[in-house]
Amino acid sequence: MRTRGYWLYLIPSLLLFLAVIVVPFLMNVGASFTRWSGVGTPRWIGFDNYTRLLADERFWQSFQHNAGLIVAMAIVPTAIGLVLAAALFDYIGRRFGPRTASALRAMYYLPQVLPVAVAGVVWGWMLHPSYGAVNQIFGLDLDWLGDPGLALATVMAVMVWFQLGYPVVIFMAGLQRVDPAYYEAAEIDGASWWRKFWHITIPQIRPEIFVVLLTCTIAALKVFGPIFVLTRGGPGNATMVPSYFSYLNFFQKSNVGYGSAIATVLALIIIVVTFLFLRVQERDQ
Repeated sequence: MRTRGYWLYLIPSLLLFLAVIVVPFLMNVGASFTRWSGVGTPRWIGFDNYTRLLADERFWQSFQHNAGLIVAMAIVPTAIGLVLAAALFDYIGRRFGPRTASALRAMYYLPQVLPVAVAGVVWGWMLHPSYGAVNQIFGLDLDWLGDPGLALATVMAVMVWFQLGYPVVIFMAGLQRVDPAYYEAAEIDGASWWRKFWHITIPQIRPEIFVVLLTCTIAALKVFGPIFVLTRGGPGNATMVPSYFSYLNFFQKSNVGYGSAIATVLALIIIVVTFLFLRVQERDQ
C-alpha cells in the first residue's frame, strides 16, 4: 500500500511521454493512410502509401545507405572506442597519470559537444574540391562530397570522427568498475596487454558494449542533421537516408502522407532493432 504513492511521481513523466512521443506517433501513423499536402482535409487512401513504398527504389536505396552508416556510427566507433578506452585507462592512465587520460578522453568527446550544423559546415569547408584543406594538404583534386562514388564513404568517415568520443567515454566509465585484481593476476601469469584486453576488458564491460551498440545503431537509423548539412541526400541520391527522404516528402514535395509512411516504417524498424538488442542482452546475462 505504501508503494502506491511513488507512482504519483511518475505521472508528469507519463504525461510528457504521451504528449511528446505517443500522440505524435499515432498522428503520424494516421496521416500515413492518407493523401495530404499539409493543407486542407486529408483524403483516406488506405495502404496505398505503403504499397508505393515497396516499389520505391529510392526508399530501398536509402536503407542500403543506412546500413553503411550503421557501420560508420556503431560498429567502427565501438571497436575503435574499446581499444582507445582500454589504452587510456590501462596504459596512459598508469604511465602519464589520470589527468592526461581524462584530457585525451575530453578531446575524443569534443565532436559530440559541437553542434551538428557547425561541425558539418567546417567539414564542408575542409572537403571543398577547390579550396578544401584535405585536398590542399594531400595534394589531391577530389570532390569528396560531390562525387557519387565518394560521397557516402566520405560521410561515413566524418560520422566515425563525430561518433567516436561517445563509446570512449562510456567504456572508460565501465572500466572503473572492473576489479583490478583480474589485471594483476593476468600480469603475474605473464599475459600481454592484448590478451588482457580480449579476455578481461571485453567480457567485463559487455553491458556497456550492448548499450553503445544499441544507442549508436538507433542514432544511425534516424540520422538527419549531418546528411542535411553535408550533402542534402546527394549527389544523385548517393547519400539519401530514410529520415531525409521522409523530410523531402514532408516539406519539399508537400506529400505528407507518403512522408508519414516512411517515418512510420523507420520508427517500426527502430522498435524491432531495440527489441532484438534487448533480447540478445538478456540471453547473454
